[in-house]
Amino acid sequence: MPLLTDLSTTDLRAFHERIRKGYDAFCARELKLDMTRGKPSSEQLDLSNALLRLPDNIDHQLKDGSDARNYGGSLQGIMEARELFSGTLGAPVEQIVVGNNSSLALMHDCIVYALLKGVVDSDGPWSTGSKISFICPVPGYDRHFAICEEYGIGMIPVEMTGEGPDMDEVERIAEDPAVKGMWCVPKYSNPSGDTYSDETVRRLAAMETGALDFRLFWDNAYALHNLTNPRREILNILEVCVDAGNKDRAFVFGSTSKITFGGGGLALFASSRANISWLLASMQKRSIGADKLNQLRHVRYLKNRTGLDQLMERHRAVILPKFETFYAAFDEHLEGTGAAVWSKPEGGYFIDVNVLDGCATCVIELSKQAGVALVPAGATFPYGKDPRDRNIRVAPTYPELSEIKLAGEGISLSILLGVTEKLLAEQAS
Repeated sequence: MPLLTDLSTTDLRAFHERIRKGYDAFCARELKLDMTRGKPSSEQLDLSNALLRLPDNIDHQLKDGSDARNYGGSLQGIMEARELFSGTLGAPVEQIVVGNNSSLALMHDCIVYALLKGVVDSDGPWSTGSKISFICPVPGYDRHFAICEEYGIGMIPVEMTGEGPDMDEVERIAEDPAVKGMWCVPKYSNPSGDTYSDETVRRLAAMETGALDFRLFWDNAYALHNLTNPRREILNILEVCVDAGNKDRAFVFGSTSKITFGGGGLALFASSRANISWLLASMQKRSIGADKLNQLRHVRYLKNRTGLDQLMERHRAVILPKFETFYAAFDEHLEGTGAAVWSKPEGGYFIDVNVLDGCATCVIELSKQAGVALVPAGATFPYGKDPRDRNIRVAPTYPELSEIKLAGEGISLSILLGVTEKLLAEQAS
């Protein structure tokens, strides 16, 4: 069919009436489908059920001879776990911290410690003096933005390009001494699916910054979450920062939340030796130690990088059909209409949808009424405000495969209805 924007008022009204009937029929099904958060499905969680039986009742001694059931040990995490994730993080064991289940908690704590005490190359706490800001690639991860908003850190949005953020704009903004950091999801970004190019990584590592203590918050949440073969790879930001003469610039985060159990995984941190010492010193009063038994059970279950890769292939076998089914629904209902464009990412957990400007809020409400829950409009932008009101994040991993086609149909009908109503209103004005 021709683009909706090319239809005459008469043809657009006729199309609108047909879509309205289809939408009303969909609503009559009274479905309840959740496409809000990027959560693993029960089928994915079942892949790691062996963890629940590990370590067994006599397996609690660590390689250093200590008892994993007791207090003590390094806040840095057990050596076995740091060895297991060394290759994934791209850092030697001395430059890794393994924590409890939430990498977001580690990001939060790094922000708070920096605000209260500064980082290793700071003149003082970030909270003293003028208000500080972070560079925020958009669309981006709402929980990153929420941390900044909670602590009064300004947020400066920068558009994604397909190879990461607009680096000309990033470099310009970073010249301001009040800009202390930048959020990055460098591989299969949430939600755009961008993977940072080699040039982007090198420019981020080498760029001149007004703040000498500028930090890249490198949230590599989807490092192993590939949907296609061959796998996409990115440069090791820690090595590139060293080569650029900015060895302390990157804080690298990861987790097993979408590898083993979302509620019972491991949080990971890697950085320079100086940054590791800074974080451990900051953590000293917070905890006596991490959950060593959970770290040990992950080591026993995953064993090595081969074990990690094999588990991720089983995840891919569950997830990929859901993405493909959703694409098929969108292709069937939206292809050629011009009502929306959507990503087909090579990995990660999200599909990024952009509808006609000014329509996202309406579409998300129509989708909710149709029984398909989506994240609120604007959630992928700082302060919850999408200036073009067009971006919608779709999370297809959690529902059952049988529900994905229905969700794709419901969202498609909502998009077509919302967009045609806006076009009709514009034609009438």
